[in-house]
Amino acid sequence: MSKLTFAVLPGDYIGPEVMTETLRVLEHVAQKEGLELDYTIADVGGAGIDNHGKALPDTTLELCRRSDAILFGSVGGPKWENLPPKEQPERAALLPLRKAFNLFANIRPGLLYKDLVDASPLKAERIPEGIDIVCIRELTGGIYFGQPKATTTLDNGEQQAIDTMVYKTSEIERIAEVAAVTAKGRSRRVCSVDKANVLETSVLWRKTVTEYFAKNHPDIELTHMYVDNAAMQLARDPNQFDVLFTENMFGDILSDEMAVICGSLGMMSSASLGTGTNSHGKPFGLYEPAGGTAPDIAGKGVANPCAQILSAAMMLRYSFGLDTLADRIAAAVRTAVESGVRTGDIAFGRPAVSTKEMADAIIAHL
Repeated sequence: MSKLTFAVLPGDYIGPEVMTETLRVLEHVAQKEGLELDYTIADVGGAGIDNHGKALPDTTLELCRRSDAILFGSVGGPKWENLPPKEQPERAALLPLRKAFNLFANIRPGLLYKDLVDASPLKAERIPEGIDIVCIRELTGGIYFGQPKATTTLDNGEQQAIDTMVYKTSEIERIAEVAAVTAKGRSRRVCSVDKANVLETSVLWRKTVTEYFAKNHPDIELTHMYVDNAAMQLARDPNQFDVLFTENMFGDILSDEMAVICGSLGMMSSASLGTGTNSHGKPFGLYEPAGGTAPDIAGKGVANPCAQILSAAMMLRYSFGLDTLADRIAAAVRTAVESGVRTGDIAFGRPAVSTKEMADAIIAHL
């Protein structure tokens, strides 16, 4: 593989700032490895609304269809909060992309370096070596996509809203497979999170997961946990988990809790993988930082680019099969941070560096 074709969607506020530095890192490793980067930058989110009239312009969607992966920034912010909810950048850009490419599996590493334990709200004695877990969230099913979904007015004038949680066996099995494969690259332990003591969908979830692992992955240690207990256990002792996976809404909540206990959103990467394959026979995916657009620091050149850079490393791993290169980028990020080069969100009294200086340090360690 010598040519990497991907769409670059920087998004809004700090999105373009951290994306610029990420592309510098990718250009550096590509030059060293003899790779050609074939990428096109396009508007999405608020930038899409401002320049094209909608959060996911047709030209942007078509670019993504011609690409082997999507490197995504962050979208949204106060400028567009007055729009109807369905037209706002987050809902009108990300959800259609997930639907268009059937991006059913969100993989979010929960990684907190030992040197950054002070960034976590947890007591240091609970996580003396940091945190190293992975949350896998089913992304295209459940209550976010189930039908019917509507707000109606009853005969007495009262309004009623309904969302529907729906899961099929096949949807549960395919996310279970992602969890199993992920676990085999780690410590071979998986915790499936549900609410089987209340929800019919969770009863099916637990039954399907149990049968699937027994048949296909009997060598994986599988446990189950109710979602309310899982939320408490994440805050009490996150490293009791290795790989945890769950349905869409529970995963939305738990993965954000995981991001908080891991300190800074500026360090949290993610991958969303689809059912389809790209021109290299690898999973088509969308890769984005877990944090938002941070309007309060936009334009100041102080945003942490690490999450976006680590997301690009995940793109190299999953959509292009370049595991060694992905490992090198992740190691360079870690070495730079542990050497004391830090943006303001993880500085802890040290002199804070700029977005560009953070990327410079990562490139130096590459």
